[in-house]
Amino acid sequence: MKPETLAAPVTGRPPVEWGSDAIAELLNRLGLPYLSMVPGSSCRGLQDSVVNYLGNTAPQIVTCLHEEHSVAIAHGYAKVTGRPMAVGIHSNVGLMHASMAIYNAYCDRVPMLLVGATGPLDAAERRPWIDWVHTSADQGALVRHYVKWDDQPGSVTAALEAILRGTVLTGTEPAAPVYVCLDSAIQESPVDGTLAVPDPARYPVPTPAAPDATSVDTVVQMLRAARRPLLLIGRGSRTQHAWDQRVALAERLGASVLTDIRTTASFPTDHPNHPAVIGGGRMTSSGVALIRDSDLVVGLNWTDLGGTLSTVFGSGPRPPVIACRNEGPLLNGWTKDHFGVVPSDIELTASPDALVTALLAALPEDGVPNTGLRPAAPRDETRPAVDGDTILMADLARELREAATDRPITYTALPLGWRGEDAHFTGPLDYLGRDGGGGLGSGPGIAVGAALALDGTGRLPVAVLGDGDYLMGSSALWSAAHHRLPLLVVVANNRAFHNDVVHQERVALSRHRPPENKNVGQSLQDPDPDLAAIARGHGLTAHGPVVDPGELGVVLAKALRQAEAGETVLVDVRVDPYGYAGA
Repeated sequence: MKPETLAAPVTGRPPVEWGSDAIAELLNRLGLPYLSMVPGSSCRGLQDSVVNYLGNTAPQIVTCLHEEHSVAIAHGYAKVTGRPMAVGIHSNVGLMHASMAIYNAYCDRVPMLLVGATGPLDAAERRPWIDWVHTSADQGALVRHYVKWDDQPGSVTAALEAILRGTVLTGTEPAAPVYVCLDSAIQESPVDGTLAVPDPARYPVPTPAAPDATSVDTVVQMLRAARRPLLLIGRGSRTQHAWDQRVALAERLGASVLTDIRTTASFPTDHPNHPAVIGGGRMTSSGVALIRDSDLVVGLNWTDLGGTLSTVFGSGPRPPVIACRNEGPLLNGWTKDHFGVVPSDIELTASPDALVTALLAALPEDGVPNTGLRPAAPRDETRPAVDGDTILMADLARELREAATDRPITYTALPLGWRGEDAHFTGPLDYLGRDGGGGLGSGPGIAVGAALALDGTGRLPVAVLGDGDYLMGSSALWSAAHHRLPLLVVVANNRAFHNDVVHQERVALSRHRPPENKNVGQSLQDPDPDLAAIARGHGLTAHGPVVDPGELGVVLAKALRQAEAGETVLVDVRVDPYGYAGA
């Protein structure tokens, strides 16, 4: 990442003179590498300290054009690294802007430290008008239902404790954002040399919850008794070690595995133990058959386990179920992302990765005699015959794979229309999953955050976005261009909010009304937004619209080379929505 040049370089660390200096010092000691933010007067003290006390290093400011993007960038960074970065949010108005992205991050269970601010709580210190409209009595109430913890400390010492506590909490499983609101007067208050900045080394993040020995023994006995066990693998650590352990467990058990495109890559999709096609927007027929044929289901942090089982079995008989998840500390009743109640035979409140480790230690290395491993379902990757010379989503998927050749790429996002047949993941960073809360406009910011985390690793981030997602969040990409981040963004442009077109068609048909009106209020044409021009306006290299299938591979190959050389690149691809695999 290219840092902004300081007109007056900071040499050495000046003394801690202001409250915000002490806060910046703590952010540095906490190892938070970046602070994404839109500048605002309520954050001016902290911003000055990050720039003129720390020299804009650790954390380094990532300049953003909208608070939703500031949060989405931290979201994308956490999806790659599993670690938090800091986000600066200006006052109540900035928090209102940021709230959708905070909800996404909460639902996606990623860590981040949200450092908010407010005008002086002491009314006598407020500037006329602006400090009054930018001050709230309980600012955290705006997001309290979808952050893990929040605080509004009343002194510099209390602010240091709150930031320290929040950083520990956000990184503790289950992870979720935390929000600390700093009074601008606290940031700008002078401090003396007696103020002690905490040493984070004495406040480690707690280790993940591990299953108890009795529960592990019970699970082992159930696995030994099963002949067709199935692992439903959802959220888990993105480390190679955790990935390898999941593979080892499936192979040792002779168990089948199913994953979900809603969550990050967690198991190799082309592995013999992964016989069903990964779910796209809905459960695939091969996935339904796999679950129905199992005689033991093990859910490892599987999103909406109750909904999945109901889809497959309805109210009929079900096989035994083992559920492993540690979601309880986040459930509050306001958001319903706890999903339906799961009827299980044993439920473990533990980290799924910890359970996998415990099971590998308890199971014999020569495996258990399970004989029911299903053969892999054939992937139907044949191109459907359609009228006209158009580009299908399947064409885009194929041409991207071929253009990438042997480059290690990370898909930061895939659109709803992406088929499960086109999901080929061989490692934990091949795909980062969806945004958690289903909020449009998140894809560009998450892509920038992923690019930030992957910069210098040799992996190239590739975001495949829908046109609606891109148009809502396109200005986030300015931050990537500004900081010289290598990134390829491909817009699968069907010129409509097509997922809603499908919904409107279903409703019209169910009501015996004309489905021909399904595009009213959904079309993004007349005029067609010039997606490449928008990207160029934000400083990106841009191509398209690409409408000829014969040109697609050439353009994508060129765009990949440009991104590999350090550019932020966009390609507008006009896709036909035929065979759309939406939610």
